Amino acid sequence: MLQCIFLLSDSGEVMVEKQMAAHCVDRAICAWFWDYVVAHAAGDPSKVLQVVVSPTHYLFQIYRNGVTFLACTQVEMAPLMAVEFLSRVADVLTDYLGDLNEDIIKDNFVIVYQILDEMMDNGFPLTTEPNILKEMITPPNIVNKMLNVVTGKSSTLGSKLPDAAASFVPWRRTTVKDASNEVYVNIVEELDACVNREGVLVKCEAYGEVQVNCSLPGVPELTMSFANPAIINDVTFHPCVRFRPWESNQILSFVPPDGQFKLMSYRVQKLKKTPIYVKPQLTSDSGNCRVSVMVGIRNDPGKPIDSITVQFQLPPLIVSADLTANYGTVDILADKTCLWTIGQIPKDKAPALSGNLRLEEGLAQLHALPTFQVKFRIMGVALSGLQIDKLDVKNTPNAPYKGFRAQTQAGKYEVRS
Repeated sequence: MLQCIFLLSDSGEVMVEKQMAAHCVDRAICAWFWDYVVAHAAGDPSKVLQVVVSPTHYLFQIYRNGVTFLACTQVEMAPLMAVEFLSRVADVLTDYLGDLNEDIIKDNFVIVYQILDEMMDNGFPLTTEPNILKEMITPPNIVNKMLNVVTGKSSTLGSKLPDAAASFVPWRRTTVKDASNEVYVNIVEELDACVNREGVLVKCEAYGEVQVNCSLPGVPELTMSFANPAIINDVTFHPCVRFRPWESNQILSFVPPDGQFKLMSYRVQKLKKTPIYVKPQLTSDSGNCRVSVMVGIRNDPGKPIDSITVQFQLPPLIVSADLTANYGTVDILADKTCLWTIGQIPKDKAPALSGNLRLEEGLAQLHALPTFQVKFRIMGVALSGLQIDKLDVKNTPNAPYKGFRAQTQAGKYEVRS
C-alpha cells in the first residue's frame, strides 16, 4: 500500500504532494531523498536506484523529463507494483497534458491532483486506463480554460461514471461512438549496442513495444500471432491480453481499449549485426590530440537510415577544439559536447569528421578517451527480425481496415575509442 506520492523538480522542490492513506507522510522524507541523490548520484535523479530504503520508509522513484515521481510506504509491498504504478502515472499525465515537464505540471495542478485521486484509492491502484480516465476527467484544452476563467469553475470532473464502469472489460467503453472501423499495429524498437575500441560488437539487443491504435465499434475480439515469437524474451502485456493463449501457443488474444495503447513490450537479446559502423581514432602527443571519425553502413536494412548523429564529451583538459566534417554539421555545445549531425548517409561518399584538440599546457597526451554516442532512425523495419504473421478481428459488423508499421531507433548505442 502506497501512503504518499510526491512530484519533485530537478532542484528537489516539491511540486505536488498527494497523501493516499490516513497516515500522512512528512515532507521531510523528500529532503532526505534529495540528500541521498546528491550523495550517491551527484544530484542526478536518473542515476538513482528505483527502490531506496530510508530509515523510516521504503521509497520508489522514476525519473521522466526533469520530474521525479516519488512514492513512499512504511509497509512491505511488491516493489515492481509501485514502480509500474508510477510509470503508469507518468504515461497518463503525458497523454493528458501532451508533454511532461516542470512548467506543465505547475500550469495544470488541478488536473494532476484529480488524476492522482482517481488512479489510486486508499493506497491501492484503482483506475489506470487513460480512456476511462478521460471520460471521468476532461483533458485540458483552450476552450475549457477560457470557460473556467469566465465561470470560475476549476473542476473538470464529469457528472457521471464512465460507461466502462458497467462493462465486463473495464478498459473499454460499452458503446464506442464514431468508430472508423480501423486498427493499426506499430512495432517500435530501440537498439542498444556496445562496440569496444577494437571495433568488436560486445553487446547488442533490442527493446521493443507493440503499439495499437484501435477504432473498432462494439466489443471486438482480436487475435494476433507472430511469425517468429521464439526470439522475444521478458514479455509484459497490457491487462487486456489473455495470458493462457500466449502461454500455450504464443498467440495474443484480447479485447482492445478504444484508441491508442501499448499492447506489449519485449526484449530480443544477442543480436549479431548493427546497421551502421562508427570508427573513431584518437592519437595524442606534444600537447595535441588528432581526431578522426568515419561513419558508414555496415548492414543495409533495406530502408533509409536517417536522423544519424554522433556525439561525444570533450575531455576536461581540452583547451580548444577545431573539428570539421566533409558531410553534415559539427557543433560544440555549452557543456563541451561535440555534436555531429549527419542525417542520411550519402551514396557517393562516407561521412568523416577530423580535427585537432589542444590540450592544457604541460599535458603531453590524452589519458581519458571519450565514448561516442550514436543515434539513428529506420522507418519500416524492426531490426530484431520480429514480424507479425496475422491479425484476426471478430465481432465487428464489417471487415475492418488493418494497417501495420515498424520502426527502429538507436537507444543506448555506444562506441568506445
